[in-house]
Amino acid sequence: MAKEQAGALGDNDAAGAGPARRAADRGRYGRLSRERVLASALELVDREGLSALSMRRLGAELGVEAMALYRYAASKEALLDGLVEALHLELEERLVGDDAGAPDWRTGLHRIARATYDVSLDHPQAVPLLAARMLAVPLARRPLAVLRDHERVLVLLREAGLDNDSAAAAFRAFTAWLLGYVSGELRAMVDNPDESDPAFRLGLHRMPSQELPVLRDVAPALAERGGPEGLAAGLDALLDRFVEAE
Repeated sequence: MAKEQAGALGDNDAAGAGPARRAADRGRYGRLSRERVLASALELVDREGLSALSMRRLGAELGVEAMALYRYAASKEALLDGLVEALHLELEERLVGDDAGAPDWRTGLHRIARATYDVSLDHPQAVPLLAARMLAVPLARRPLAVLRDHERVLVLLREAGLDNDSAAAAFRAFTAWLLGYVSGELRAMVDNPDESDPAFRLGLHRMPSQELPVLRDVAPALAERGGPEGLAAGLDALLDRFVEAE
């Protein structure tokens, strides 16, 4: 999966290119910065998807040569990690902007889950990277913003009274539930958006009725989002399982 995501950056980028020392990095919006490069990359992916992202295309967006971008993302893999970093920085901003005060551990975990949900729905095209880069990048090499997110969750699990082993198990379950739920909310379901009839809109006529009767029956309900309420209910059930086991 990670290789496929990396391939989405295109084959026209200079393979193995290091930092460009001569390419001008003053674009149409002024001098570049890492923050501006990552923000522009995220905006491009939001508009056109991961397949549109390449160093050449991003350079054109910023009005600079593609080689100038290697000062801010040393490789295509680093640019993908930068997109994950940008998502987590936005997550941090939302959490800091929440003036609910110092929450108890359960409320804190719900706040993190809800903020992650909101960021993901705002940037659905980039969401696949959250899982793909976790599979590809060792813990210690992940962006600092990602590690701070891990730390926030683990601190709250410690406050719940969990020891290291239990906190690690709860952390894995929390992460799996959150990423799985978000992926379920964003999954492709609509076959023909121009159709008003739900069955034809979902393309149920393409599914063999004799082999898939239950799937055809449940598909309209599956097409509806569970929303924040479903996220919260599942999270509470998960947390109860770990806390009650202590």
